[in-house]
Amino acid sequence: MAQLGTDKAIAKAFLEAGNVVGIPTETVYGLAGNALNPDAVLTIFRVKNRPAFDPLIVHTDSFDKLDQFVTDIPDRAYQLAKAFWPGPLTLLLPRRDLIPDLVTAGLPSVAVRIPNHPLTLDLLRSLDFPLAAPSANPFGYISPTTAQHVADQLGDQVPYILDGGPAKVGIESTIIGFDNQEATVFRLGGMALEQIEAIIGPVSVRTHSTSNPKAPGMLSSHYAPRKPLILLPSGASPEPGPRVGALAFREPFGGIRAEQQRILSPTGDLTEAAKNLFAHLRALDNLPVDVIYAEPLPNEGLGWAMNDRLRRASVQE
Repeated sequence: MAQLGTDKAIAKAFLEAGNVVGIPTETVYGLAGNALNPDAVLTIFRVKNRPAFDPLIVHTDSFDKLDQFVTDIPDRAYQLAKAFWPGPLTLLLPRRDLIPDLVTAGLPSVAVRIPNHPLTLDLLRSLDFPLAAPSANPFGYISPTTAQHVADQLGDQVPYILDGGPAKVGIESTIIGFDNQEATVFRLGGMALEQIEAIIGPVSVRTHSTSNPKAPGMLSSHYAPRKPLILLPSGASPEPGPRVGALAFREPFGGIRAEQQRILSPTGDLTEAAKNLFAHLRALDNLPVDVIYAEPLPNEGLGWAMNDRLRRASVQE
């Protein structure tokens, strides 16, 4: 089983030897390997059982290092990076040949970001290479927001998990690209659209690609528990029953046992709800229920990204 700890030197040694490790970020925990080492990247895909056509995000610690990995940084990408990095924003930029095809699924752009977590930033500063790091979970399952989640799912395949405490954001980064100078969101996430548009103006949103994603996290079926998840219409209630689980925004539903419900934010705080989303789904998935009903969130702020995750986890997809 994996060792959990806070020793960056141990994580560094494993990474330099071509192994993968679990790392904390402010969004979710990542399964990290040397992004410039095709063998290490292959290990990421093998451990996650992730399809090779689904590209990875490259993590670095400094904007100044981007020139090593990308050939161009559009003005609006520069504005967003200066405003929000380190933070839950990923930029899709034209890549240099230094980045292996396996990282980008052969696409001409690479997804890059600077994570906002002190342990991982210190680790990245100590390395001579960036880290490819998708979420540290079996492909298609709920993303991990604690080191223990990683250990529970991948512990027999990962030698070390750097434990940085619970993720503060709780959902993956927002991914934005710049096709023909037009800003396009390819994945809704921990950076709200309103924040992005306040810096660069209106953006288009294109988040699903069923078989050939242009960016990480675009597959239409993803983030799913093992139990069937049904996303309720707005204002609807679940069918009551003794083996029914429910994920509610602010208040519990009637007709369902209290211990089989999870409330995202009793105060209606979307930031708190996002932080709890994956952990609550995971908890419900481990209960003796046959089905999980989920209430949609308000379509504002981080609610857009949470509804995106629930739709893709739902059996309705």
